[in-house]
Amino acid sequence: MAKNRYPESFWHPRYWPTWTGFFFIWLAAFMPWPVKRGIGSALGYLLWALAKSRRHITEVNISLCFPELSLSEQKRLVKDVFIANGIGLLETATAWFRDPEYLRPKCRIKGAEHLQAALNQGKGAIIIGIHFSTLDLAGAINKLWFDIDTFYRKHNNPVFEWIMTRSRKRIYGAAIDRHDLKGALKRIKSGRAIWYSPDQDFGRKVSVFAPFFGIEAASIKMTARLAKMTSCAAVPLAVRRLEDNSYELEYFPALDNFPSGNDVADAGRINSIIEGLIRQHPEQYMWMHRRFKTRPEGDKGFY
Repeated sequence: MAKNRYPESFWHPRYWPTWTGFFFIWLAAFMPWPVKRGIGSALGYLLWALAKSRRHITEVNISLCFPELSLSEQKRLVKDVFIANGIGLLETATAWFRDPEYLRPKCRIKGAEHLQAALNQGKGAIIIGIHFSTLDLAGAINKLWFDIDTFYRKHNNPVFEWIMTRSRKRIYGAAIDRHDLKGALKRIKSGRAIWYSPDQDFGRKVSVFAPFFGIEAASIKMTARLAKMTSCAAVPLAVRRLEDNSYELEYFPALDNFPSGNDVADAGRINSIIEGLIRQHPEQYMWMHRRFKTRPEGDKGFY
């Protein structure tokens, strides 16, 4: 059997570890919040200690984006990032396997009128999301106020893909493959809002270079492209895990004069918005991905 060829039967022994893992994830979703916080923090600390490759990527990103911090402050932030993302794994379990109403006592929304105003125009909306550790939980919380769609990346493991898609369809109206541009356009043109996170490096072919934390970063052009093709509004969204262990979603006014027709300027504007929101709670961002993987011609790689 080829290495990347998966068996057709979901009950094949190759999938047993996946089913076992999801059993514990499902179980975690029904634990009391303090227990989930404790387990998530411990898991994050464990990943910080053992996942050396991801820790290296995080250390590089933090050193590049926060040069004003001392070395000890940077190290502290790196550890906090892993702990926050460990908690995020338990939050994802909660989002996937609990009814969103379970979350209502622990969350609030600000600026809902901004997304509603955009939707009232009848042209749909792009929600500019960010890869915070609370990403999936944010989708479940959002369900309490808005019925939106989302892009997602298909998982290679069919069992993982089936569980993930089934879970996200409980949260979102539709989970759209990130390559399905036609499907996304159809949903937006029908007046839907679609969550799109343009803060990762998808390579040179679909990107332009624009500043992100003062560094030229490959920045995807799709946000402006979707807005241009549908005439919809682009509405930024921030998601925060607060000190009292509650959660806050905040929508901001739709971007004016967007897209401008200048890909670099538009990407830079999106990056600036994302950067400003990350700086509010930098430890809650998923710094483990290689945000600066693609470099301008002639530039040396960071990782």
